[in-house]
Amino acid sequence: MKRFLFLLVATLIASGFAQTNLEGRVLRVGSDTTYPPFEMVNDQGETVGFDVDVVSAICEVINCVPEFITTAWDGIFPALANGEFDMVASGVSITAERDEIVDFSDPYLVVGQSITTRVEDAALTQDDFTSEGSRLTLGAQLGTTNAQLGQELVGDARMRLYDTFNAAVLALLNGDVDGVIIDDTTADAFVQQYSGDLIVEIRGLTSDPLGLVFQEGDPLQDAFNEGLAVILADGTMDELKLKWFAPEE
Repeated sequence: MKRFLFLLVATLIASGFAQTNLEGRVLRVGSDTTYPPFEMVNDQGETVGFDVDVVSAICEVINCVPEFITTAWDGIFPALANGEFDMVASGVSITAERDEIVDFSDPYLVVGQSITTRVEDAALTQDDFTSEGSRLTLGAQLGTTNAQLGQELVGDARMRLYDTFNAAVLALLNGDVDGVIIDDTTADAFVQQYSGDLIVEIRGLTSDPLGLVFQEGDPLQDAFNEGLAVILADGTMDELKLKWFAPEE
């Protein structure tokens, strides 16, 4: 009997069944839309990306409508706490420190951290940045786990913090920093954007699980975990990963 019930539940999940129905509720989703391929604004002024598609797919399961609102990363969590958004989807790493002030969904992706350099500096290694006496500098976005790791690797004196990763990458291209520490999937997106100028040879520094973010105690957390389980089971998540992370041929 127990095996039958387990198989029944698994079948219901895989077929897209979910008990939660938000009855078409419009959800305001805060997002720093400068972080390809997770969220960005295309030439038509539309917010697109992996996180956008993940939230939209979950909303199809639990019957809600996401409305993405562009906001600066610095202050995104206080804005959530103040009720400016119903949730945040912005490539957010799950950390114990953040979990004290917000609630996270179950992890939906694990990303590695890497160091992007200019093509002419492709021979640089992690040791070149971290060895005693090194003068190489790293850039990152303010308030990110990438910045925290960078400070651990090279110290505050050799870290340069920027409001966005776009600004950090431009600083790299201009020679203001020697590398940018960033999630590998986003590093690959910037390498593609600036083809021939940037390269990622230093990978696997750490692995970070990503989660969707809610106010503490918000029942939306349970609803989205339910919907997330469905899109993980029915193959939708795998399709989205192929769409946004598959290498260009």
